[in-house]
Amino acid sequence: MALIDTLRKAASRVVPLAARVSQGTPRYTHHGSTLFATVHRRSDLSNFLLKRSFPSAFHQFSSRPASDESLLKVIQEEIQYAQDTGEDLDKIDEPLSFPFKLVNNPGQQTVTLTREHQGETIIVEVSMPSSVTGEQAGNDNDSDGDDDEKKSELPLVVRVSKSDGPCLEFGCTAYPDDISIDSLSIRDADSPEDQIAYDGPNFDDLDENLQKALYKYLEIRGVKPSTTNFLHKYLIRKDSREYMAWLKNLKNFVEA
Repeated sequence: MALIDTLRKAASRVVPLAARVSQGTPRYTHHGSTLFATVHRRSDLSNFLLKRSFPSAFHQFSSRPASDESLLKVIQEEIQYAQDTGEDLDKIDEPLSFPFKLVNNPGQQTVTLTREHQGETIIVEVSMPSSVTGEQAGNDNDSDGDDDEKKSELPLVVRVSKSDGPCLEFGCTAYPDDISIDSLSIRDADSPEDQIAYDGPNFDDLDENLQKALYKYLEIRGVKPSTTNFLHKYLIRKDSREYMAWLKNLKNFVEA
């Protein structure tokens, strides 16, 4: 009888404990669900913040109009082509008899030649070459009759001055292996800038012997076909270099 009472008391203690354990399981599950929900909400918040921040930054870097992007692409392609096909000015060797000091003017359309000759100062300003047809260049002896053949012409302004006198100014055009004097004027260094000087007669109207003597006068001072042929090559390459610089300045402006 005593044994039965002892078993009953032990059973009464075990059953409530089991009930408490079974009742605690939902509380554990509940806390786990709450934790999962909290993490889920934080993940949503992170995604929300990312969506709010990254698109704005992306928009900032992509604010350039599509038309500008297309223009930049074409400019870059042209720069690459110019780099692949361009030639360096340093690769051009001056002729052994080149009597001038050559001064390049970056960013400008001219180069300047200077020299001293028997007390005279000679300055030659050379502009970028341009293309003309054979007819425009005065090539009337073309046996094939092809007046549309392209030739390069080089505008020159030659100034010959002395320390105590006026300046002779020749306007010339240089063709391959040929030089043409277009005009000759006498400039007084002391004359007012607004004063219009007499430029002399049309050069072609001068006496033929006088014309030949003036051509010889320039030749002795270094203005001759061997000089101008070198200048043709130099200016063509300078034109390529100036074009490259122009393209890069254009690119920098569009990118800014």
